[in-house]
Amino acid sequence: MRLNLPDNARILIVDDDPSSILIIKKAVSDLGEVFSTSEASYALMLIKEIQPHVILLDIDMGEYNGVDICRTLKSDPQTAHYTVVFITASRDPDTEFKSLTEGGADYISKPIDLKTCRMRVYNQLAIVAYQDALESTTELLLREKELFQVTLNSIGDAVIATDKAGYVSYMNPVAERLTGIAASYALGSPIEAVMDLRDATTQSESINPARRALTEKRNVAMALNCQLHSKDGQIYRVEDTASPIRGEDGTVLGSVMVFHDVSESVAMAVQMSFLTNNDQLTGLPNRVLLHDRLQHAIASARISNMHVAILLIDIDHFKYINDALGHHLGDELIKKVAKRLESVIDPNASLARVGGDEFVLLLEEVRSASYVSVVANNLIASFKEPFLLEQKEYQISVSIGVSMSLMDAHEEEVLMRHADVAMYRAKNQGRNTVCFFSQELEAELMKRHELELLLRETLDADALTVFFQPQIAIDSGCVCGFEALVRLKEKSGALVAPQEFISLAEELGLIDELGEQVLHKSCAFGRRLLDQGVMLKVSVNVSSQQLKHALFVDQVARCLEKHKLPSRQLELEVTESALVESFEQVQCKLAELADMGVTIAIDDFGTGYSSLSYLKVFPLDVLKIDKSFIQDMGTGEHHFGIVQTIVLLARALGLKLVAEGVETDSQVSELKSLKCDVAQGYFYARPMDSQSAFKYALAHSLGKDQV
Repeated sequence: MRLNLPDNARILIVDDDPSSILIIKKAVSDLGEVFSTSEASYALMLIKEIQPHVILLDIDMGEYNGVDICRTLKSDPQTAHYTVVFITASRDPDTEFKSLTEGGADYISKPIDLKTCRMRVYNQLAIVAYQDALESTTELLLREKELFQVTLNSIGDAVIATDKAGYVSYMNPVAERLTGIAASYALGSPIEAVMDLRDATTQSESINPARRALTEKRNVAMALNCQLHSKDGQIYRVEDTASPIRGEDGTVLGSVMVFHDVSESVAMAVQMSFLTNNDQLTGLPNRVLLHDRLQHAIASARISNMHVAILLIDIDHFKYINDALGHHLGDELIKKVAKRLESVIDPNASLARVGGDEFVLLLEEVRSASYVSVVANNLIASFKEPFLLEQKEYQISVSIGVSMSLMDAHEEEVLMRHADVAMYRAKNQGRNTVCFFSQELEAELMKRHELELLLRETLDADALTVFFQPQIAIDSGCVCGFEALVRLKEKSGALVAPQEFISLAEELGLIDELGEQVLHKSCAFGRRLLDQGVMLKVSVNVSSQQLKHALFVDQVARCLEKHKLPSRQLELEVTESALVESFEQVQCKLAELADMGVTIAIDDFGTGYSSLSYLKVFPLDVLKIDKSFIQDMGTGEHHFGIVQTIVLLARALGLKLVAEGVETDSQVSELKSLKCDVAQGYFYARPMDSQSAFKYALAHSLGKDQV
């Protein structure tokens, strides 16, 4: 259960880079209503109009940059309270310092990491919500105090007076109530007999302020953390002042003590402190308290030369469990998991809840990794016993990532990041297991980071490399189309294959931008051929995420219009798995594309769901036989029969056939005997750059229109 965010949270992104706006929107879209503008001059008017809770400002936007906007906001009393988070690609510490001194609450560096961006915005929204709650609480307290003050003006605080020997000479009704003694019994008794004052922590007897005022002949305040134990069994947290009563000649005649009950204020302060440092659902420490404890543990470990271990514990498949059970039972499960974890850890260890289904176990003064391994595996084993929710048993498991100081890192942020990486490795290894961070993971992390930077830089510069592999009509041997194949090019000139970066692009929310750039380059290639009188179909792969995008069909239409390319010259390839994700939505979009005249091909047929129902209900034109079947075709009748069956199936459904991965003359002969239409593979040509593909098309095409 996360901290509450503001109702109808509004986030404004001001950045002159549309791609950055898209990335940030992807990161924070679930946190509230997101607005954006790439015009700095429009930002101030938009801010006053929508009154955002958090403003994400790009520092460098030309003459009127984010710092200027922030300075303007902070100088206006009506907008000075807005939370500003700066965004920049600059690595200059002075830039960060200047932006923060101008009133920025936080700072996000480019390239933008989705999780970090979301967490920083989430934290600022949580702070805004906390401030709102604090203001409401403070306002409520003030109103109560005003009412209490009116009452005090009528009946006054508790007042007790003594003579110069410290014997009670007067008590008002409030003092009677708080002490539990009637004035008639208290008069003439020592002040200590009437007021039983104790230290709230140690319960040791406290010196009465009235006695100190008499002996020291000065005004005295009650000791901090003081409790008044009433004769009727009540305990009050009280504050008071005591003063000596002096005659006209300055002689001390006695003392007077005025005190009041502050139990509610103390309790509220304790509660506010608890809410600040503890998770509301489980009562465990939250990130704030964990941060303090981890900082202290790391500092101590440096002195003792022992380890600090971080165990990041994540419930496997919790999202599906939560969706199936409902959030109420999901919360109950989280509380039970917290208690289960607490029951098996050392009392000196610190367990914190840091996310919806994530916990962190902090181990201090660790001597060896083997001890941490034992602890982690004990945690795993504790989940063998099912959880009981509404009389039903649920079996769950956890994955644990471990990072250790001295071995992995010395800084809190790095330790947490390493534990997170290790935890995801545990997930990838099948879940219900423990994974320690290692140098191998560090190298993998760095490689991923470098690949992310390369991907972002390439997309920002519109510098994707698109190769084109010819598709050959088997009967004629002439080229009848090309498949577009995207690559990343490193600074060294080396090419990065799509299987290394496509999944990363999907994870980072960049696949739509990547797909659109590939689409434009492919349509431009097709247009170039058309200008030479050659109409060849260009086939472009489309991911499931692209198909889910609300504006994908419009994007394709705009691309065709921009390059003046006939729609029948464009073919979109989708995988079987993409067809079954958001079934009705994908079916509708493919129908729209087919109505436009775009050809739809099913890629890698036979490696996914291979359901005939998909072939019937989707507007497919082309079936591509996966290269694994083609490569095995000559190894036995069984494999040949599979290809033969796919060919017969396509013929029955009226689909054009394309065989991928054709590498030998015998494969071509067998495909020809099966009356397969088109072949694609190294036997004919490897993927080539657009210039080489252009020359290849002119040299190997039949004529003007082959689509």
